[in-house]
Amino acid sequence: MMLDIATAYNKYGFLGNEFLTWIWYLIETDQDITTLASSKDPVIFEIGNSISLENNLGDKSKEKITIKGDQAGLEEGGTALKKGAWVTDMNLICRMGEEEYKFSIKGESFNITGLKTPTIDISSSEDEIEGLIIEKTFLIMKVIKVIDTLFLKFIEKRISDDWNASDLKGIRDWIQS
Repeated sequence: MMLDIATAYNKYGFLGNEFLTWIWYLIETDQDITTLASSKDPVIFEIGNSISLENNLGDKSKEKITIKGDQAGLEEGGTALKKGAWVTDMNLICRMGEEEYKFSIKGESFNITGLKTPTIDISSSEDEIEGLIIEKTFLIMKVIKVIDTLFLKFIEKRISDDWNASDLKGIRDWIQS
């Protein structure tokens, strides 16, 4: 029997927010993202210019915290995590070797918005447009593959028997520190 989309969404909707919180944990605790992403090039993530967190307060009300700005302190986000919030939306900077990608990702839908890929040389002639489109598509697919691979690794860890004892404990320790 196939799960109805709405039922599946309600049942597993938390996974994207847990994934984004896990990404923040990986960044803040200097985890080896390159190995997790199965990448040949070194992969480094940093939080970009915004992060949103949400805390369900139980009585059907939610507390939403959004931190914006290039030099914004994330202390308020840490406080929200301590109160039980999860990351719902974050802007990330991803460096792969010499390349830099910037984008935002939503936990509930995995929508990637505002994706900025490394600049490509567009000074060439019009007959090279096809090549430019292929190159741009390649760059987009490269960063999406990293996100997909990290999500797969997260799901593997999340459903493993030692999630509570290893990863979840590490995340809780990080939140408390």
